[in-house]
Amino acid sequence: MSSARHRFEGPSDLHLHSVFSDGTESPAEAMLAVHRAGVRTAALTDHDTTAGWAEGAEAATSLGMTFLPGMELSATDRWRSVHVLAYLFDPDDRALRAETERIRSARLGRAERIVAAIGRDYDLSWDDVVAETGDGATVGRPHIADALVTRGLARDRGEAFSGILAPTSGYYVPHYAPDVRDAVRLIVAAGGVPVIAHPTPAGRDRMMPMPLLRELIALGLGGFELGHRENTPEGIATLRAVAAEHDLIVTGSSDYHGRGKPNMPGEHTTSDEMVARIIARGTGSAPVYP
Repeated sequence: MSSARHRFEGPSDLHLHSVFSDGTESPAEAMLAVHRAGVRTAALTDHDTTAGWAEGAEAATSLGMTFLPGMELSATDRWRSVHVLAYLFDPDDRALRAETERIRSARLGRAERIVAAIGRDYDLSWDDVVAETGDGATVGRPHIADALVTRGLARDRGEAFSGILAPTSGYYVPHYAPDVRDAVRLIVAAGGVPVIAHPTPAGRDRMMPMPLLRELIALGLGGFELGHRENTPEGIATLRAVAAEHDLIVTGSSDYHGRGKPNMPGEHTTSDEMVARIIARGTGSAPVYP
């Protein structure tokens, strides 16, 4: 662990998105943004894809930063959407690749059905949405939101999601994602380190029940992203105690999306000790050092 600590430099922001999922900047632009904010180790964690790794790694190292390969894997717990950050896994692992391909395919079909439904009532077409999507990215609800903004049907993504794209609007279509237990199993089997992203939000997607969290820990869950603007103070306190009890990794990150969210680069960071633990534990891929 000590050698890993000497080969990277903090501060570390381990949750960033690019145009390969629902961010608004290229991987290189995202790396430049966090570098300008003082970050010196960064992880690109696009949803269900590793397509931005090569560009992100090249950009990060050219800036003197360490790059941690990552991904945010979509998962579910009954009605609850759960996101699992995966670090240092093997991108060629057959089972994990098959699952991410299934998720992306389902997301595309879902987006097409949502746009068709909206288009019956509003001036919105599939071409409008594709125009908002970066090359190689899978079309999803954030891109539909961007198209609604461009067409003048919403002021920003937030209004789009609380209005036309809200679950109660009549245009909502459920999406496929694996059970969170399977998500953790897949990441661990691929040599990765699974960390539950923003695990204590308010509202409908509030914290998973404690028996399930303990089950996930037994399956190899690495830790929790407790430094995140969406977490509740009460939830953070609860999970910090669980992390201490089980000696889990605790991370903090911005969840930066460029213009797609108000989150700012480096607004939360992960301690050097915890980054070193992730590096020591991950066996599927390696950090890219400057």
